Amino acid sequence: MSPSPRPAGRPAGARPHDTTAPRLAALAALLADGTRAAFCLALLDGRAWTAGELARYASVAPSTASEHLGRLVAGGLLTEERQGRHRYVRLADERVAHLVEELASHAVPEPPRTLRAASVSSALARGRTCYDHLAGRLGIRITEAMTVRGLLRQDTGFALTDAGLGWFDSLGIPLDRGGRRPLARGCLDWTERRPHLAGAAGAALCAHVLGAGWCERFGSGRAVRVTPSGAGALWGLLGVDAASLAADT
Repeated sequence: MSPSPRPAGRPAGARPHDTTAPRLAALAALLADGTRAAFCLALLDGRAWTAGELARYASVAPSTASEHLGRLVAGGLLTEERQGRHRYVRLADERVAHLVEELASHAVPEPPRTLRAASVSSALARGRTCYDHLAGRLGIRITEAMTVRGLLRQDTGFALTDAGLGWFDSLGIPLDRGGRRPLARGCLDWTERRPHLAGAAGAALCAHVLGAGWCERFGSGRAVRVTPSGAGALWGLLGVDAASLAADT
C-alpha cells in the first residue's frame, strides 16, 4: 500500500500543533531591537537599574525606554519592582544572562569609533561581571587556573572536583548546593570566545572577590579591575598574574 500523501504546504517532519517555532520567533524579536539589546547588555552587571538610568544609557526618551522595558518584562527577559515612584528592572535570572552573553559572542565585533568607546571596550575585555560571575580575561584566567590545578573539570562539562569543593571551603566561600541552579556551568565569553565559570560556584566566587576587595567596579558599567591586594591573592591562590590581564591576547 502506498503511503498517504502529505498535505500540501507542510514540510516533512513538521508537527501541526508545535508552538515552539512561534515562541522562539517572539523571543528573537524581543532582542531584534538595538535599544532593547542595549538594555539587556547593560543589565548583565547583575544590578537593578531604574528606567531613567537605562534611558540615559541608551540615549532614548523616558517614554521610549518605558515602552521597550514593558515588552521585555512581558516577554519574561526582565523582572521589575517598584519602590515609591521608581521602577527598577533586572534580568529575570541567570539563564537570561547566559542567553544574552552567548548571543553577544556570536555578534561580529565592530571597531570602536571614539577614544571613549575604545577605552570602555578595553576595560570590559580585561574584566567584567556577567550577571553575577566574572567574565573577560579575568574570568577566563581564573577558570583556566582552576582547571590546571585540578579544582575544576571541563572535559565532560563544567564540574567542581573534590579538591575544588575543598578549596571553596578553605576560603570560607559558601556554595548553594540545594538550588535548581547548577553548581558549575560554562558560559561562553563574548570577548574571549572561550567558556568562563558560571553557576552557583561562579556567583559565589565573584561575590567573594568583590566583597574581599580583590576586585572593584569602576565607571558606570560592569567593568571590574583587580586591586593591589587582589593581585597578591590571585597570584598566591591560583597563580593568576594580574598584569597579564592588560594584554590584548
